[in-house]
Amino acid sequence: MSNVSTPKLSRRGFCMCCAGLASAGLAGGWLSPREAFAEAHQLVGMIRGAAAKADITTHKLRGSVFVLEGSGGNIAVFAGKQGKVMIDAGITATRAKIEKALSAIGNQPVTYLVNTHWHFDHADGNEWVHAAGAKIVAHDNTKKRLMQTQRVEDWDFSFPPSPAGAIPSETFSTDQRVEYEGCRLNLVCYEAAHTDSDVGVHFTDQNILHTGDTYWNGIYPFIDYSTGGSIDGKIAACAKSLSMADDKTIVIPGHGAPVSNKSELKAFHDMLVSVRDKVAKLKKKGMSVGEVAAARPTAEFDKHWGQFVITPGLFAELVYEGV
Repeated sequence: MSNVSTPKLSRRGFCMCCAGLASAGLAGGWLSPREAFAEAHQLVGMIRGAAAKADITTHKLRGSVFVLEGSGGNIAVFAGKQGKVMIDAGITATRAKIEKALSAIGNQPVTYLVNTHWHFDHADGNEWVHAAGAKIVAHDNTKKRLMQTQRVEDWDFSFPPSPAGAIPSETFSTDQRVEYEGCRLNLVCYEAAHTDSDVGVHFTDQNILHTGDTYWNGIYPFIDYSTGGSIDGKIAACAKSLSMADDKTIVIPGHGAPVSNKSELKAFHDMLVSVRDKVAKLKKKGMSVGEVAAARPTAEFDKHWGQFVITPGLFAELVYEGV
């Protein structure tokens, strides 16, 4: 196992396969950041292809909790005496490498899988993890969305219904306290934020919080309005996470550097609030989405947060839609 912290697919690989065309003008005329994001990337296929080539890096945290980085979203693993608990399943193309990383942690089978939301880079591996013996647990809306065709407009992609083995068998819509393999967990229901199916997972004894995609570490986040996302909900989700964290809490974001903390989460929350308020003020003046993006309401944050596939212009557009 390696403790190297350089992000793979979740930041570097994903960015390399997407960023070039996102910022390019096309011969047929200028595309908005949002149009370029959908049209130029062929995003889902590129992410799957990058995942197939990505390495999985294992980070040991505390109390038998690990993070696997490289298969879409950051995956948390608790290794109990008799079985493992996974938080998210990543992309199926990395299955062999995930299995190798899991085996290096210990020979216990995976007995529980919790999905933080329905997106494919977090739930694509559900079927094989379930086939290996895991019970899948998720928000009610994750089950509903995986059972039906889902259109994500900003990805220009429609996901077909998931196979039966990928569907969660246990769901919830309010905060739950559970114990899996001797590990005490708080399953946290956020209001609609990144999607309408977001949950966080707080490992209470280890003081580790997996936020799913309600928090992206050091990069502007995506908001999936097609399936219920909300900028206000995203801010509220961060506030809820902050209320559960202290200065010793290890925070696992959905994307970005996989080992974070309360201070970095607070900076993300404050950035969201600032950008939302600036965009709302400009929109209230009657400015169009293009005019608001051109006004660069994110400028003070771009050096830190704007170096990923969600460009400053695209993020301004995403916020504009929600205010």
